[in-house]
Amino acid sequence: MATKLDIAPANDRELVVARIIDAPRENVYRCWTDPKLVTQWFSPKPWTTPRAEMDVRTGGSSLVVMAGPDGNEFPNPGVFLEVIAGEKIVFTDAYTQAWEPSEKPFMTGVLTFEDAGEGKTRYVARVRHWSVADREQHEAMGFHAGWGQCTDQLENLAKTL
Repeated sequence: MATKLDIAPANDRELVVARIIDAPRENVYRCWTDPKLVTQWFSPKPWTTPRAEMDVRTGGSSLVVMAGPDGNEFPNPGVFLEVIAGEKIVFTDAYTQAWEPSEKPFMTGVLTFEDAGEGKTRYVARVRHWSVADREQHEAMGFHAGWGQCTDQLENLAKTL
């Protein structure tokens, strides 16, 4: 299981998940950028990810569809703001595609991937919200448990690649 890192949020609108993942950095990065892999780990069980479409480049769009246990689907369109292969991904739901504004921006994710020795990855996911109320809503939705579980699922998959 991934080792937790104690990294504080930068401000009152940010949530953080940080781990040392027992898998090489390129595998962890690939799990975030290959749609076929994203569908295998992205949603906390018993939720699923039936579809993922990604144009992984700065300005590229993405669509990740999560489905609840009842089968209801929740599409999550977004845009990649910055992509540094193997090192960093910045994405947001503030845009849906081709810089079209979304109806209600909620968050921007900043993911960093660093070598942590012997085939391990220092993985930090910072989720920045538009307001304190959005951050509180995300926390109440189970951010820490959900993103923590997904990080474990990410690690388990990345170890097999």
